[in-house]
Amino acid sequence: MKNKLVLIAFLATYSLFSQENKQQFTLQEAIDYALINNRSAKNAVRDIEAAEKQKWETTASGLPQIDAAIDYTNWIKQQVALLPAEIAGGTPGTFVPVQFSPKQNLNAIATLNQLLFDGSYIVGLQSAKVYLEISENAKIKTDLEVRNAVINAYGNVLLAEENLKIVNKNIDVLEKNLNETTKIYENGLTEEESVEQLQITLTGLENYLNNVERTKNIAYQLFNITLGIDLNEPTTLTDSLEVLTLQNISLDLLQADENIENSIDYQIAKNQEVSKELLLKLEKSTFLPRLSAFINGGYSGFGETFAFTTNNQAWYGSSLFGVNMSIPIFSSGMRSAATQRARIDLDIAKEELTETEQQLKFQISAAKSDYQFAIEEYENKQQNLNLAERIEQKNQTKFFEGIASSFDLRQAQTQLYTAQQEYLQSMFNVITKKSELETILNTVNY
Repeated sequence: MKNKLVLIAFLATYSLFSQENKQQFTLQEAIDYALINNRSAKNAVRDIEAAEKQKWETTASGLPQIDAAIDYTNWIKQQVALLPAEIAGGTPGTFVPVQFSPKQNLNAIATLNQLLFDGSYIVGLQSAKVYLEISENAKIKTDLEVRNAVINAYGNVLLAEENLKIVNKNIDVLEKNLNETTKIYENGLTEEESVEQLQITLTGLENYLNNVERTKNIAYQLFNITLGIDLNEPTTLTDSLEVLTLQNISLDLLQADENIENSIDYQIAKNQEVSKELLLKLEKSTFLPRLSAFINGGYSGFGETFAFTTNNQAWYGSSLFGVNMSIPIFSSGMRSAATQRARIDLDIAKEELTETEQQLKFQISAAKSDYQFAIEEYENKQQNLNLAERIEQKNQTKFFEGIASSFDLRQAQTQLYTAQQEYLQSMFNVITKKSELETILNTVNY
């Protein structure tokens, strides 16, 4: 008995611990969590960090660069040069082999390079800035897509949960009707068909219930993936489908300014045009000269043995300053062709920007229409559900009074079940269609 009490206490504690560790989310909390932990959102942040490093990398390429080199050589067989023998008093017309270099040499040199002028460097600085803007805009687009995905995933879970409640309620009512009808049939007061009709409806609902339960599990898994947490981690959604629907009915949004320049897709297309303009500038800059300067200094040591680490080693210093100018003169039309190609790419980018403008105007118009229809459909399906509930209740009363047939009751029940599903779907549509419109307009405030 004592062991049983310990086991019960352990199970109760474990159950309480599990509930405390189950993550709970309102819709806004889920969005905030996903914007930090969603894998696509995290990679978008990394892309911005990489773009910032790329910007500095480009900037630093035009700043002073210092390189050092140490060169050690050891002649295994020393090279010789031939000098006329008469220099050393020898026979004219003969040569004397002479070794000019000691067997071992060590040179240490440091060089400072500085770019003075390069047209491609100037364009590179501008390009790095645009690349950073592209990465930042890509992050905004990713956040919008993540937000939209979270709203859809959150709505799907709520839709499945509400669907599950309704189906269980319908099964309870139908089982009660079936039990009462079976008793009436056993007393010989109704036909067997009445029982069979209700049994068919109940079997269909039970099969549908199994599918709804599976759908709910999949919806939770998709929700977890969207938030960036483990697939099977238990989560709880604290908002309700009906409350969210009412919160997302905003007629003011239908009158929102259709300024396509606020759209992130327009800004990305504009970035593309600017990047093509910079590529054209880059190709033009190849016609300009490149000017750089350098200064170096170092020490050299020589000896027949390796004594470079001793205090007696003699070192000889040297330094050098120079300027280098590279002037492009003739490339057989290569630079000209590259410039023309860049100009064509810019024309394409301009056409694509115009196409994006037209597409966005159409998408905004269509999204507003879809959102308005979703609101109207929600109100319509709400009325239809009230009517379907009254019709089913009347037919149920008539059936048990012997006025309506089991076929009539089954029709009314099927109509009610359809109205329930359409009503739930209409609430989901209001939430998601508003999100789609906000995504296109880029009017989201995080």
